[in-house]
Amino acid sequence: MLPLVAGAYLAGQVMRAARRPDLPTYPNQDPSGMFGDPALPAVRVVALGDSSVTAPGVEDLENVWIRGLARSIADRYCVELISLAVGGARARDVLDGQIHEAVRLQPIVATVNVGSNDALRGVRLSAYERRLDTIVERLTAAGAGVMVWGVGDLGSIPRFPHVLQRLAAARSRAFDAAARTVALRYPGAVKVHAWGSESSVRFYQEPDLWAGDLFHAGDAGHRMLAEAAQSTFEAALAIGLRKPNA
Repeated sequence: MLPLVAGAYLAGQVMRAARRPDLPTYPNQDPSGMFGDPALPAVRVVALGDSSVTAPGVEDLENVWIRGLARSIADRYCVELISLAVGGARARDVLDGQIHEAVRLQPIVATVNVGSNDALRGVRLSAYERRLDTIVERLTAAGAGVMVWGVGDLGSIPRFPHVLQRLAAARSRAFDAAARTVALRYPGAVKVHAWGSESSVRFYQEPDLWAGDLFHAGDAGHRMLAEAAQSTFEAALAIGLRKPNA
């Protein structure tokens, strides 16, 4: 019962924090694009998830982490990046509105960035884990190497008051652990180390990593996230290239 009460309280407080009229709001963006020489071997990357992909508040689209990862392999491959992400999406929304198209596209790599909104909006942890499991199962069955982000430390969000930061941190740690559990079930999936890393600590210490809304990562934050995910992305690529659809 206590986790349910905490989740409901957090959801209500997040809604209050989201109504601050003194902070700007930003539109969602589409980081899709082509990278690399068309003569190189083709790699399709499909990004599923929420505003961590659509990057509201990032001024230069080239700084979005998923585009940084696409560029990082563009010397070896012609990368087609397709984003299906929708700002505010939860795992249920990915299942309802993104997974079918992702499977149809038959990507070499699929990135899954979902869970933050589930954690902040009071979704049951067990429901999130179940839905994420279905997402990863369908993508791996389609032959993709799947990179699961999980949930970073939401307690670092500067828009939240201190008491809310502590609750957000506890919820996001639990949701990230569930994402790790899901990724470990599938040989075709790998997970980014979202907790306890240098990038996780720096989001507490460096205000310049945040966009002006004090809620989403800004340009510098996205560049750092790309660096943090580089090795995991390469691992997902290696998995995808071994599958029949490669």
